Amino acid sequence: MELRDYILAAAKDDVLLAELQSQQVSDEQRALIAAAPDLCTQVLEVLKTVRDPEIPTNIWDLGLIYRLEIHHDAVEIDMTLTAAACPVAGAMPIEVEKRIRALVPHVQEVTVNLVWLPRWNKDMMSDEAKLNLDMW
Repeated sequence: MELRDYILAAAKDDVLLAELQSQQVSDEQRALIAAAPDLCTQVLEVLKTVRDPEIPTNIWDLGLIYRLEIHHDAVEIDMTLTAAACPVAGAMPIEVEKRIRALVPHVQEVTVNLVWLPRWNKDMMSDEAKLNLDMW
């Protein structure tokens, strides 16, 4: 691999990170979060607002969320990524935490753990995501 290849890869990583951090939450999504009947449903709706920057699908429907626990005003999440070498591996859990804190203000504590087992595969995706991505 030549220096030019590393520079191009780094530039692509910067673009993906910027895309992740600039994702906007629509008014419709905000309304769904606000109308959710309980904290768990609110957090699920927030997770649906975070999209993988390389795959045009949210992290919930991609099956990247392995565990979601709610304890009064605390949220704990175990999540994975589609690949260990994902360019936003360091930023994705932080973005998930920031999004929950911003959109569900009564949550006092958010912990997002990045885990690698079980290894993610396309069978973990929702049927809707498989249909949208034509991955049957």
